[in-house]
Amino acid sequence: MTVIKTIEKPKLKNPIFVEGLPGIGNIGRVAAGYLISELKAKKFAQLHSEHFFPFVMVHDEYRLHLLKNEFYYVKAKKKNQRDIIILTGDCQSLSPNGHYEVATQILEYVEKLGVKDLITIGGLATGELEDKPKTIGAVTDEKVKKKYNKFDIEFDAGERVGYIVGASGLLLGLGKEMGMDGLCLLGETSGFPIVTDPKAAESVLDNLTKILNIDIDMGKLESKVKEMEKFIKKVEDLQKKALNQIAREEKAPVKGKEQLRYIG
Repeated sequence: MTVIKTIEKPKLKNPIFVEGLPGIGNIGRVAAGYLISELKAKKFAQLHSEHFFPFVMVHDEYRLHLLKNEFYYVKAKKKNQRDIIILTGDCQSLSPNGHYEVATQILEYVEKLGVKDLITIGGLATGELEDKPKTIGAVTDEKVKKKYNKFDIEFDAGERVGYIVGASGLLLGLGKEMGMDGLCLLGETSGFPIVTDPKAAESVLDNLTKILNIDIDMGKLESKVKEMEKFIKKVEDLQKKALNQIAREEKAPVKGKEQLRYIG
């Protein structure tokens, strides 16, 4: 079961939805987290699911933290801006069925808030350290590509990867079936395990802020990444332990590099 708990129901006008969850290079997680921080976005809902890893995190010496995804909103401040809904969180689903259920719940929830346009953020693993990572794009429709062609986005994801795993891809695929337009922004990154890539996140954020017509101070990104990295690594370490435990119980060893590798 997947449950979304509403803390506050915001009144939004033609909002655009932005997703940034953990994945390769943690680009989506970093970009969304930085956007939330810089725009002072307000949390209004959170999602819990039985498809997340079966553990709670313990902070400090005693505080428990249940794995979750969180919804934030930002109201437009200028005429040429739009209200924004930002989704971020601790993790993605543990199972394929869970991915479908969680993505469907998210889309049905934001659709009721008036969302018709989706932007998802992920990483594209190149296997090499990228000095100047590019932003690679994929869209749900040709008209969407035309809309975003003026930005510094290379629309050749199909030639380079052929598919997008996880929330970044599935939200767009299912969203298209619901009549929503979608853009996926993939930052080039090495793809090395447990490596958070601030350069790739900056590349994606540069395009995203132009699309949203907002200004943020990028100068604090690296320091923010260092703040987030400790928590992100802790979650990944716990997830790997959980996967190994599940594998032992099923007598099927899980190889390190095959754990938790999302493109999205």
